[in-house]
Amino acid sequence: MTARQGVLWDMDGVLVDTGECHFWSWSETLKKYGVPYSRELFQATFGMNNERALTTLLGYRPDPDWIAEVGGRKEKLFRRAVRGRAQVLPGVLDWLERLRVGGFCQAIASSAPQANIDALLDGLSLRERFEAIVSGADLPGKPDPTLFLQAAQAINVSPDRCVVVEDALAGVEAARRAGMKCIAVTTTNPAQALQAADIVVDRLDDLPVNAFEHLLSGTGEP
Repeated sequence: MTARQGVLWDMDGVLVDTGECHFWSWSETLKKYGVPYSRELFQATFGMNNERALTTLLGYRPDPDWIAEVGGRKEKLFRRAVRGRAQVLPGVLDWLERLRVGGFCQAIASSAPQANIDALLDGLSLRERFEAIVSGADLPGKPDPTLFLQAAQAINVSPDRCVVVEDALAGVEAARRAGMKCIAVTTTNPAQALQAADIVVDRLDDLPVNAFEHLLSGTGEP
């Protein structure tokens, strides 16, 4: 590992506003299988991969073939819903460029299937902004730290030199378990629910310009 610095970006709810598309596609899919769903359950499972989300919703780990069937149906609906509707969230483009100029290595670390990541990155012309793209669809789900640790390895940055940008409770906890700093955005959850993060903001353009440097310098919140 080198002494480089890294930023690991969650995608849904951090880079791109996709929450309503995810809620709709889950609602429509689970309705067909008689699985109760609500806004509260959506918030509790947002940021998890499909296996972990379905296990949490049901209270037990379902058959892998059933997970694949339900997850595949949901993601197909999601990609249909998001086409042409996804919007980059406020502050994202400015921060991607500022961090690039500042020498930070940047990676996508998303629980989403690779096909979803590809659809969003290519649809919004964001792919070239990142040195690595890591999908956690087939990894242990957040709050397990594996996804973030693999993303750090992919950009050759030590975990303690990485900042995670998240909006989900499971993602904030995964960052903590990975030994990384975390900035949380209140896109999906209220600020009080995200207090385990090092910094909590409503929008990325609310961040001080030295936020990432301060976190990694050990001086705390700017």
